[in-house]
Amino acid sequence: MKKSTLGVLVAAAIAAGAGAWHFSRAPEPEQHAAAGQGKGPGEGRGPTTVNVVAPKRQDVPIRLQANGTVSPISTVDLHPQTTSTIVKVHVKEGDFVKEGQLMFSLDSRSESANLQKAQAEVARDRATLADLERQYKRSVELLSQKFIAQGAVDTLKSQVDAARAELEANIAAARAIEVGQSYTTIRAPMAGRVGGINVYPGSLVQLSTSLTTITQLDPINVAFTVPETNLAALLDAQRAGKVPVQVFHRGSTTPIEGQLSFIDNTVDPQAGVIRVKAQFSNRDTRLWPGQYVNTEVTVETLRDALVVPQNAIITNSRGTFVYTVGPDSTARVANVERVHAFGPDAAVRGLAGNERVIVEGKQNLRPGGKVRVAEGRHPDARLAEQGSPKGME
Repeated sequence: MKKSTLGVLVAAAIAAGAGAWHFSRAPEPEQHAAAGQGKGPGEGRGPTTVNVVAPKRQDVPIRLQANGTVSPISTVDLHPQTTSTIVKVHVKEGDFVKEGQLMFSLDSRSESANLQKAQAEVARDRATLADLERQYKRSVELLSQKFIAQGAVDTLKSQVDAARAELEANIAAARAIEVGQSYTTIRAPMAGRVGGINVYPGSLVQLSTSLTTITQLDPINVAFTVPETNLAALLDAQRAGKVPVQVFHRGSTTPIEGQLSFIDNTVDPQAGVIRVKAQFSNRDTRLWPGQYVNTEVTVETLRDALVVPQNAIITNSRGTFVYTVGPDSTARVANVERVHAFGPDAAVRGLAGNERVIVEGKQNLRPGGKVRVAEGRHPDARLAEQGSPKGME
């Protein structure tokens, strides 16, 4: 009797537990079913708040950037052309000299004496030649009167020719001595700046002695290299006309304007670059030989290009595109081509120019999704205002 009563109690407890579990789980399928009826992705949510910007039309220069080195167009290391002693130094270190300006005087006493001797010999030869020419002329008259033989006239003619040849030889010798004497005065072969001077009055100099250097500073070159992939664009720009080049000192934003002057005839096969040069007017000596500068070459200008912020452009497996706001306040996909990127912006193709391009909030968008344009201006405008003098006050 006790065992049967215990079995009944256990069976009742099991039935009660099963009923409780059934009533607690029964509503779940109905909830899932309700959640899945007619609901698409994102439905039930409000429109996505976005910031937009209108594409800008502007000329966009395409620039190549490189590190360059300032180098002079020409520099001359002055050496004497004779062994002598310095008499006077007419310039100082760091002077700017003009072409032909006297810089050094050497001892010229020996050359002057030799030149005087050669000039005296020339004068003597002229007198001898003049006397022989008078004798020859008189002999010709006597021959016509048959007072002398033809042989005597021929002898005088030979003497005249020999005297004339000797005179010409001595004139040439005098000129050679005069050239040697000119080596005792050293003049500037070009305009430029004088470097360090290594000699002083009284110094004995030889052909191997370096007196000083002259470096041309105006105009001046900047040499740099560009990747060989840009060679075609560089050559096309050069064929089209003058190619503008800008250089900047390190840490400076003030450009110095110049023009491309040289493209090397060979690409470096190891580095994959080609060497080029640009020439700059340097009257104010802002560029100095040996300086490192930042260089920008404008190879092309995109006229009236459409420009949008780079953070508006999306690139994925579907391609490159931007989101725009349609007339019905929905997100629309506009396929674009990034033509040239510069700073925070990029020139693109594929837009008409009257779109409202979404720049913020696009990470939550899907094509056709509802959007709401945020009140106020684009964040870039606020940043520009903060950077202005008024915003800094």
